[in-house]
Amino acid sequence: MKLLAIGGHAGDMDLTAGAALAQAVLDGHEAVLLHLTPGEKGHPSLTADQYRQQKLAEAEAFASTIGARARFLAYGDGELPVTDEVKWQVADIIRQERPTIVITHWKESIHKDHANTHVIVEDAIFYAELSAFERPWPAHGVSHVYYADNWEDPFDYQPDVFVEIRDDAYALWLEAASHYAYARGETGFPYLSYYQSLMVVRGLPNGYARAQAFARPRWARRVRLPGFQEAHKEVT
Repeated sequence: MKLLAIGGHAGDMDLTAGAALAQAVLDGHEAVLLHLTPGEKGHPSLTADQYRQQKLAEAEAFASTIGARARFLAYGDGELPVTDEVKWQVADIIRQERPTIVITHWKESIHKDHANTHVIVEDAIFYAELSAFERPWPAHGVSHVYYADNWEDPFDYQPDVFVEIRDDAYALWLEAASHYAYARGETGFPYLSYYQSLMVVRGLPNGYARAQAFARPRWARRVRLPGFQEAHKEVT
């Protein structure tokens, strides 16, 4: 099984879905993180160019630490357009990577790049699966889509999949996430602390010490599962 996590900025999927990705890799699966922008405009003392290079290196370090791969598009933070060109770039990556599962942003967000990513990915999945759209790579249909639990994407977000995070995956995720300066709180908000706490909040009501939460399409039923591979079995 391969998981492709697509975020508006480097770090988005790393924190919101990274522990589940790390656990999937530990369980023998593949994971790829696609960052549509570096998210380079949010550092209080570095220029955007300086922070871009830092974020790219941090994203590579995160992916390497959990045993995944990082990929990037070349758009700027706050400047991600919703165009067919971008959708086809993402569709081509879906065809190249051939994931079973795609994880991305929920549709309602306070950040335009997150909301735009949702729309881009939705259409990219459609383009990727139809062989009538001729591209250099064969068509590929994504079996399942999950929306990550991001504090900036809260409006009408109702998670229905709760992935238990084991101690080994949690420790690996902590090590990987600590590569990001913003996760450590150096840009102002203590992101790592927030997502550590959120795992407890999402886990305890479902009988887990920690969990990462995900939403599926509204017709999906609520499930409690110890990993994405079980989620895949449940909805296949």
